[in-house]
Order: sequence, then structure tokens, then C-alpha cells
Amino acid sequence: MILAHAQLALSMALVGANVGVAKLLAEQLPIAMIACLRCLLAVAILWPLARAIEGRVRVAPAQKRNLFLQALFGTAIYNAGLLAGLRLTSALEGGLVLATLPAVVALGSFLWLRERLLPRQWLAAGLAGLGMAAITLARLGGEGAGGASALGNLLVFAGVCGEAIYVLLAKRIAGVVPVFTASLWMQVFSAAVLLPFALPDWEAAAALADPALVGLLLFHSVTASVLCLLLWFQGLKRVSAGVAGVFTAFLPASAAATAVLFLGEAFGAIHAAGFLLMTASVLLAAWPRR
Repeated sequence: MILAHAQLALSMALVGANVGVAKLLAEQLPIAMIACLRCLLAVAILWPLARAIEGRVRVAPAQKRNLFLQALFGTAIYNAGLLAGLRLTSALEGGLVLATLPAVVALGSFLWLRERLLPRQWLAAGLAGLGMAAITLARLGGEGAGGASALGNLLVFAGVCGEAIYVLLAKRIAGVVPVFTASLWMQVFSAAVLLPFALPDWEAAAALADPALVGLLLFHSVTASVLCLLLWFQGLKRVSAGVAGVFTAFLPASAAATAVLFLGEAFGAIHAAGFLLMTASVLLAAWPRR
């Protein structure tokens, strides 16, 4: 059980750390190129993994359509919102905004899937909204990067909405399409969607002559698209989905630690308030019923 908990915690910690990595990449490469290269690298890794672990990687036409929509919202729109937002806001605040995901998924389940929400899930959504409002109003009030930072946070939140739609779409084929096969098709569709946007700026790929930048891109692709997935589903083999959801609290914590320790970003009173609100929101939304 300890190993499963460690796998879940590390998976979410890597997701949070990738917020800082994505910010560094977005400062040096076009957004569409980063996302497209990440998908192509993920395909190169997932193809042999899916064949070795799950055998055939064919899926039915209806499932392909669902996976295409998942790729559109969960990869293309999510990455576009995240990377564009991180050009305007800090990795610290971007990570806090990402922590609204469980609450947004819960609201989406209520509005789209007509699922009944528990009172604590409504409270989680309210806390997430308060956290977003606190950061945004502080920025509009003139703190930090001002309006640009507030816009960056809203762009990251647009990416969160895309990821939430991906999660809701994934419920349609949960248990029907194997995990690695589904991930492989998603990355293929994502690369196809992003390639037309990446090609016009392809000359910017000259920046990849820098080994440090290549290392960041490889880390981003391998951890965010493959390793996080492996760790999460290995942990889920021994722990219920409800208990696993609690470990999503490691996402904002890891993003904050990476931003402060490695990127030198300041952690102020507004960030502390936002962190407490977002963490409480995540725990309330994801805590198991029993």
C-alpha cells in the first residue's frame, strides 16, 4: 500500500513540476511546436509500450471519434491554454489555477452528465472559485504583473476547462479501450491537430541546438505523457479511485515548490491564501466517501 501511495504522489508531483518546465519551454519555443513535439515524442514511446503490454492497438470507429475529441480538448486546448497562460503569469499561480481541475470536473459532471453532487463537492467548487477570484482580483488591483498576469491565469483556466472536458469524455470509454492504446491514439490525434499550427514556425526549431532545452523538452514529454500515466495506473491497481483522488493535492504543492525553489518566484500572502483555498478545494472534491 505504501508503494501505491508513493506512485500516486509521485505522479501528481511530476504533473505539478511540469508547470515550471512548461513555463521555461514557452519562453523559448512557439506554443504549437512545444505541444506537437511533445505528442510526437510520446507516440514514439507509447507505440511499443502499447503493443508489448496490450497487443493490438485498434479501436472501433465510435471510440476513435471519442478519442479524437479527448485529444482536441485534453491535449490541444489544454496545452494551448497552459503554455499561452504561462507566458503571462508565474508558474506558481499557474499551478494554483490547475488545482481547480477536480472542482471543474465535478461541476461538469453535474451540468453535462447530470450526476448528483455531494454538499462537500459544491463547497469544493466554491473554494476553487474563491481561490481564482483572490489571485485574479489581486492582479487586476496592480500586484505583480497586473492585468497580464490575470489574463495568464484565465488562459490557464481555459486549459483546465479543456482538461475537464477530456475527463468527462473519458468516462464514456472507461474500461472499454486499454489505457496505453487510448493514450497512443490520443497522442496521434493531438499531433495531427497541432502539426498545421506548428509548421509555420518550424524555423524556431533551431533553438533545439541547445542541449539544455532538448533535455527540458524530453523531460516534459516523457514525464507528462508517459511516466505520470504509468505511475498513476500502477497505483490505482492497489488503491481505489476515491483514495487516489486525494493525492491530486500534490499537484499545487509540487508546482509551488518548483516555482519558488528552481525558478526563484516569490511566494506572497495572496499565494498563501490561494494555496490554502485550492488545496482545501482539491481535498474536498477528491476525498473518498468512506
